Amino acid sequence: MKYGRQTRIALTAFAVAMAAPAVCTAAGTTTYKWIDDQGVVHYGDKIPPEAVNKGATVLDKQGRPTKKIEPAPTPEQLKAKAAADEEQRAQARATEEQARKDRALMQSYTNEAEIDVAKNRAISTLDAQIKSAQAYSADLTRRQQALQKRKASLGDQAVPIDLERDLNNVDVELAREATLIKQRQEEIAAVSAKYDGEKKRWQEIKANQQRSAAAGATVTTKTSAAADTKK
Repeated sequence: MKYGRQTRIALTAFAVAMAAPAVCTAAGTTTYKWIDDQGVVHYGDKIPPEAVNKGATVLDKQGRPTKKIEPAPTPEQLKAKAAADEEQRAQARATEEQARKDRALMQSYTNEAEIDVAKNRAISTLDAQIKSAQAYSADLTRRQQALQKRKASLGDQAVPIDLERDLNNVDVELAREATLIKQRQEEIAAVSAKYDGEKKRWQEIKANQQRSAAAGATVTTKTSAAADTKK
């Protein structure tokens, strides 16, 4: 009887599959099942080198699968795993850093009022520097006006070098003080945001602690009630 090519392949695969348990039993050792690049199923007591990284199935003496050997990961899979591992490590570091900051925050302040006091103290220092710079700027402005009046009084006469130098120095000092004032104002805004954020986080942590304490007390109460019921 003649068979077509597809029929012969199917019959061969069926025969190999039926023979697998017998091979396992006869060998009395670990038997592996693997599929080659052409999709043909193979059985044997060892995996050939060219199939080692393609994955296999371990069979028991009755030909039943007991373990699956996963294929070796591709370079793309290895790269993706390395990226995922690094992201996980980064998240762990961020979590630990946040926990450290939270511990420091709760150790620094026992109540919200202390945060407000620290904020006001820091802002007061910066505000004093701003007021000092503004007062100095006012003096510089008056000196600048006096020098400009003196210069205007000369009319068409040549302006003395020392007068030009004094005017230039005043302009430089005024610009420096204006920059200082702007910097201190920006620092006040940053300090205010910092302490407001710390206060909000302090409130969140405190609320979480209170919820945890309440939940623990509830569990303790239920446990005690259950114990009393059994008595």
